[in-house]
Amino acid sequence: MPYEALLLLSFGGPEGPDDVMPFLRNVTRGRGIPDERLAEVAEHYQHFHGVSPINEQNRALIDAVHAELKRRGHDLPIYWGNRNWKPYVADAVRQMRDDHVGSAVVFATSATSSYSSCRQYREDLAQARTMAGNGSPELVKIRHFFDHPGFIAANVEGLRAALESLPVEHRAAARLVFTAHSIPQSMNDVSGPERSGLYAAQQHETARLTAEAVRGTGAEFDMVWQSRSGPPQVPWLEPDVNDHLEKLAAQGVTAVVVAPTGFVSDHLEVLWDLDTEAKETAAGLGLAFARAATAGTHPAFVGAICDLVEERTSNREPEHLGDLGLCGIDCPVGCCPAPRRGGPPAATT
Repeated sequence: MPYEALLLLSFGGPEGPDDVMPFLRNVTRGRGIPDERLAEVAEHYQHFHGVSPINEQNRALIDAVHAELKRRGHDLPIYWGNRNWKPYVADAVRQMRDDHVGSAVVFATSATSSYSSCRQYREDLAQARTMAGNGSPELVKIRHFFDHPGFIAANVEGLRAALESLPVEHRAAARLVFTAHSIPQSMNDVSGPERSGLYAAQQHETARLTAEAVRGTGAEFDMVWQSRSGPPQVPWLEPDVNDHLEKLAAQGVTAVVVAPTGFVSDHLEVLWDLDTEAKETAAGLGLAFARAATAGTHPAFVGAICDLVEERTSNREPEHLGDLGLCGIDCPVGCCPAPRRGGPPAATT
């Protein structure tokens, strides 16, 4: 298929105080979450003047990817659409239709498999095409990149820089703690035929590859979770990062580096849940604390995205590390089904 464009597909976020509650209602639509509960979450955004950094970070990523694609000789226009806030993916697909784009590859800002980070994005694309009607472009989602060499390289550099930011006496013994967005246990357990636990396994693989690149084969590290949003009676992946920090302190650990490799940019769930809450937890426990940067617009990550585009547009040989194999190419319909009802969907970008 002669692809004519690239669509960046993401979660979206508010860009002002008046956007926060409508955005949160979009995220939790159909889940029966009362406004009183959403107001508690909204307070986190107000600490940042009602602005999530995710949209601005996506704009920067688009500019970097466009420049790198052009350097490689690819003249692909880049469109951008979000699931939960402007610019919405349906509007992006309508614009592509009006621009007579016949087909496009789609990069979603989620590295791993799960309903929220894969199947739901595929549903978003299908719905957007239906809304666009006749003439809507064919849309082909790019595979997952949790173990792509470029994604790992960007996370490795972030981890090394965080370690170096600690006082010298803490660097060698600092515990490596990797985080990703928690999801309902049922979402992790049912990923499709013979794919149980794939989300957690892929997050663990990203962490392992990053830790071993920094500290060598067999390096010790912890995989923990953050940002759960469901009711307490619904099991989600554990342990929570704050609970884990308490456990480490009780074991005599004196320093930690928290690396949010489950996220691709420093958006609000990183800035609030780690730079605010986890940092305060560590301070109260007397732990030296550093947080690694996410991949963001690191040149290695930008290059990885372009590599993934070239896999579809130029038959580039797929690159990946680790033992889990490629994931996200021509997914069967039954993969990554929706979890049972009982709480809002996880935001795993």
